[in-house]
Amino acid sequence: MKKLFWLLAIFIAALNLRPIISSVAPLLGNMQASLGMNALTASLLTTLPVLCMGLFAPAATALRDRWGLERTIFAALVLITGATALRGVITSVGVLVITAIVGGIGISLAGPLLSGFIKKYFPTKPGIVSVYSVSLTVGASAASALSIPVFNRHNQSLSFTLAIWAILGILALLIWLPFIGKKDQAASAVRSKLPLTNKRAILLTLFFGLMSSMFYSLTAWVSPIAQSLGYSKSSAAMLLTVFTIIQIPVSMTLPSLVAKYGKRGFFLVACSISELIGIIMLLLHMPMLPAVVFLGIGAGGLFPLALMLPIVETNTAQEAGAWSAMSQCGGYLIAAMGPLLIGGLYDYYGNFTVALVAMLVIIMVMIVVQLLLSKSPDSVRVAEGRGLV
Repeated sequence: MKKLFWLLAIFIAALNLRPIISSVAPLLGNMQASLGMNALTASLLTTLPVLCMGLFAPAATALRDRWGLERTIFAALVLITGATALRGVITSVGVLVITAIVGGIGISLAGPLLSGFIKKYFPTKPGIVSVYSVSLTVGASAASALSIPVFNRHNQSLSFTLAIWAILGILALLIWLPFIGKKDQAASAVRSKLPLTNKRAILLTLFFGLMSSMFYSLTAWVSPIAQSLGYSKSSAAMLLTVFTIIQIPVSMTLPSLVAKYGKRGFFLVACSISELIGIIMLLLHMPMLPAVVFLGIGAGGLFPLALMLPIVETNTAQEAGAWSAMSQCGGYLIAAMGPLLIGGLYDYYGNFTVALVAMLVIIMVMIVVQLLLSKSPDSVRVAEGRGLV
């Protein structure tokens, strides 16, 4: 029963890590119209949380050392829930920007530490990261898909639509209450440092950044790319939904396969090649549905593996949290630039051809990094010691 409760705690916490971001995107047009918000400010509502997820990730290890793993995750959930709920009390441009920052800080703390939580409570089962990644994807896709229906059903109330996701946060806080009374001995015994000089941690950070850059670029631009190829708005929205939904079964199964059979390098490169095929199909103006399926399979596999790597590369929950914090710090800072790069190239050239070529380059660099990770002698020794190769 304890393990089921721990799994529920991971699931409900991860479920809260994206709705404060993904619920905004479908409503940006309505926000601009009702609040007089310009396009730059509107874009900040999705860009700021991602930047915060990178900038404040290192603080996760410092706070965990001070307060303990479980209490820090609880505090992070308080920040996310409070920021989301505040949008229902006051709806103004200033409040939306402030809550985007506060929510991003909460996500930056919870994200790396959930990897440490998995390492602590499931030390021999890194495949449990699939619960984390699937829940995160479900939370993001649900908030994105349901925002417009909720908005229309409740008298087009922006405040209600944006704040309703605080319900998930309240549930998470109730689930996590039993953990905050637990004394974390490691919190006072160990002081963590980011592995800034560790070559493998640097490679992992670069991989996380390239992977996230592709993910956020595709999430932001799949629909516009579809429309540029002659698809209707409804068809373009459907393609984005397919891209998101296909990630769920992949995220659910791939970590378990890697944990069972090993060969992380093979699966990493295979997922990247899937993305490569999807981009090439878009460049050749082939039917977009199969292209989006390939892209979704690649993205759905790479993200949980990026979360899994700090767990299997380290020996303790403290190390796993520190590696995750470093990879997510650098990774999300790189990721925030991805959609901007694609948008800038589109603005300059007037089409997505050069932008898609840029995506190809990003994927090929990512494959090189993955090969370096998989072929490192240190990696082989670590994997053999854990039965992962």
